This record gives sequence, C-alpha cells and structure tokens, in this order.
Amino acid sequence: MAITDWPSAERPREKLLKLGAGNLTDTELLAIFLRTGFVGTSAVDLARNLLQHYGSLTSLFAADKTALCNFPGVGIAKYAQLQAVLEMSKRALGERLECGDSMNTPQLVRDFLRLNLAGKQHEVFLGIFLDAKNRMISADELFNGTLTQASVYPREIVKRALHHNAAAIIFAHNHPSGSAEPSNADKVLTQTLKRALELIEVKVLDHFIVGKNEIMSFAEQNLI
Repeated sequence: MAITDWPSAERPREKLLKLGAGNLTDTELLAIFLRTGFVGTSAVDLARNLLQHYGSLTSLFAADKTALCNFPGVGIAKYAQLQAVLEMSKRALGERLECGDSMNTPQLVRDFLRLNLAGKQHEVFLGIFLDAKNRMISADELFNGTLTQASVYPREIVKRALHHNAAAIIFAHNHPSGSAEPSNADKVLTQTLKRALELIEVKVLDHFIVGKNEIMSFAEQNLI
C-alpha cells in the first residue's frame, strides 16, 4: 500500500506537522527525507530496510558511497541528499558553537562531535579551538590514523593554536572499535598536550572520546 493510501494520522509528514519532529521514529524521519521508495516498496519500507541493514542513523551517515548507492531504492541522488543534510547539520551546530560559550553547552559539543566523528572507520583526532569566551574559532581534523590509532604531534598542535590565536582548546578523537574507554596512551597524550599548550598560555578544557554509543569526557572523569 502506498503511503498516500494510509490514514492521514499515520503518514510521517502529516504526523510531523501535527506532533512535531521529536515525536517521530528514526524510520519515519528518514522516510520523509527519502520521499519515495521504488516499485513495491514505500519510502517507510525503504527507510526501515536501510536502518535494519546499517543498524543506526550514525552508521547510515557514515556508509560507504558505493555500497549505499547500490542499495535498492537509494542511488546517487539520495546519497547526495543524505550527505548534504549531514553537512548542513554539522554547520548548524558549528554556528551555535561559534556564538555561545562551549563549556555552558556540553550537550551541543557532544552532538557536534557525534556528527563529525561517530561512525568513521579510522581514528581521527580533532581540535576545537576557542577564543577567550570559549566560542569556537575553528574545528580542525588534526590527524588521521588507522583503525586503532592516530599519531599526534604536540608541536603541530601548538602551531595550529598560535595560527588561530586560540585561548583554549577541546580535543576529541573517536574509537572505531566502539568503546569510549580511554587507554593509558590517551591519558599520557592528554597530559603531554596540556603541558605543551601551557607554555603558550592555551588552556586544554577537555578531551572527549567518541565511541559507538557513548562519549566520554576527560573533564567529567577528573582526568584533566
């Protein structure tokens, strides 16, 4: 049955307009975005199939281009739309971080990091450079690595902090394995970076580890 044949109260778009986006399931939201399915498969069915296959919205956003384009009912146009909406979400969150105190909006920082790092298949080390009012100046991918590690060079981070004239910085990296538990190497690196940046009077406010289902804060765990 086509979605247009459903009772109006059950159609995702009408449900969103009546109840708000927050009351829709992931499947319903994705179906509105997809707009159409294909012969014998509605947009809701296609959305459900995608989420069952990839396991979550995060994994779907990080899906390989070729594999996703070849998924029945998707194709290059829907892939491009998906990447566009993901990038717009990143930019919208970034704009909010540029306008307000990052330390007063911890959930906003977490949402920004989840969009930028969760689901990546290799380790990425990110720096969020802040001004004296903790407003974001820039979020830079500083180093990329393998499935298990990324080489991080304090000297390069100091140079980047000076380039941005930053007063503070928040570090973050992902664990492709899924666990957000910090390793001993993560702890040692954080202290090394903190000492190096103290020499140029740049404060390290936090270091986040982004796992599959959680984000760990060094500051909240008293590790910084």
